[in-house]
Amino acid sequence: MSRTAQAHRTARPAWMEKPKPVTQAGKAIALVVTVLLVVIPFWVVIATSLAPDAQVVENGGWALWPDEFSFRAYDKVISGGVVTHALLVSVGVTVIGTAASLLCTVLLAYALARPGVVGGKPMMLLILFTFLFPPGLIPSFLVVDGLGLRNSYWALVLPVLINVFNLVVVRGFFQGIPEELYEAARLDGASELRTLFTIVLPLSKAVIAVVGLFYAVGYWNDFFRAVLYLDDSGMWPLQTVMRGYVTQGQKFTDDASQMEMTVQAPQTIRMAVVVLGTLPILCVYPFLQRYFTKGVLTGAVKS
Repeated sequence: MSRTAQAHRTARPAWMEKPKPVTQAGKAIALVVTVLLVVIPFWVVIATSLAPDAQVVENGGWALWPDEFSFRAYDKVISGGVVTHALLVSVGVTVIGTAASLLCTVLLAYALARPGVVGGKPMMLLILFTFLFPPGLIPSFLVVDGLGLRNSYWALVLPVLINVFNLVVVRGFFQGIPEELYEAARLDGASELRTLFTIVLPLSKAVIAVVGLFYAVGYWNDFFRAVLYLDDSGMWPLQTVMRGYVTQGQKFTDDASQMEMTVQAPQTIRMAVVVLGTLPILCVYPFLQRYFTKGVLTGAVKS
């Protein structure tokens, strides 16, 4: 692309006024304040987890900058066995749950997006009804208990396998794919599954990435479902264990199946658990962020 064409694309539209210096300064100040409101609390948590216990106690439970950087809190948390096991549980539930949810959501959304599917409209109305009137806590518990899923990790996955909002988003994206692509696939003799996996999914990387991130964050951050369905605290995921460390002052013994209420854990250990519970999603997000604004259909249908 020539420089003239690039300048024409980046030029300000004729109808848009040139921003005033006061407006630009206000936007910059608002952006800086927003960034500081997000970064400073997270840095305080990290700094507290790396600071010595004496400094944290002296400063009233927090540290803005550690006098001495120490990973003693992380070593104590990980070597204890409970958090390590809970972290593995969370990773397994998140990976398996996200993969299963994406597969079921994509298959159901593709079926509902294609015209002429038998029972497609009643099925869609039924799904939307569950979105408007979700089941209560007691009916959900009775269903999980009746299916024999209590005290198993499937109780953390199957009840929330398909999210209606994510299903509607994926279905709408599939409906926006030009019909000419489907017709071309049918003329080439492609089956519906082949059309889905060779044509539709390559064009749907953006929505799959976004919905996959929604599912992963939901599975990773869920703590209440484990409390409700898992009687053995040794099976709890990281977020549930972290809740006990941070909010209830629980102390977990070396035996992952035992837990007792005692004096709250040191602030450094509590903040280390918070960092361990937050860091994985922060590491994954940058790799998916580019799909949020990427136009995957640009040039899909050539004139």
